[in-house]
Amino acid sequence: MGYKALKQPVSRRRGTTFLELALVLVPLLAILLAILDFGFAIFLRSTFQHSVREGVRYAVTSRTETGFGHDASIKRVVQTNSLGFLVGEGGASKIYIRYYVPGTLVETPSNAGGNIVEVSVEGYTWGWMAPLLRSALPPMIINSRSSDRMEPSPGGIPPPR
Repeated sequence: MGYKALKQPVSRRRGTTFLELALVLVPLLAILLAILDFGFAIFLRSTFQHSVREGVRYAVTSRTETGFGHDASIKRVVQTNSLGFLVGEGGASKIYIRYYVPGTLVETPSNAGGNIVEVSVEGYTWGWMAPLLRSALPPMIINSRSSDRMEPSPGGIPPPR
């Protein structure tokens, strides 16, 4: 009698299997999507940090691309290194280039040699991929910046901005 009392009909066991699957699968998928979401946000931040670093490396040499000013050339370098996340005018509007006087750190419009150049990506919004996070959290705002000291321009004349 003990063995027959423990044995349940097949139809009742199938229902418990689906219930167990639902109770395990939903949290597992939520954790997996959260890992993907945070991983992609870290990837975006790292990509933007690389792109502004390359923009600064280009800026300190005072080079310009044919037909473009200094600032427009720097923005193109940043966009090229951003893996397509900063394409077009919308992406270019998130790229900022500022120049500072070294001793006082006062912002200046001059891109002369010896000044400090700062290239940044500011205000890039990233909406969460996971539906659970999308409704509960506001979009993440990603900022990245890099700076260095400008080298003297060839001939001592800075390129047009």
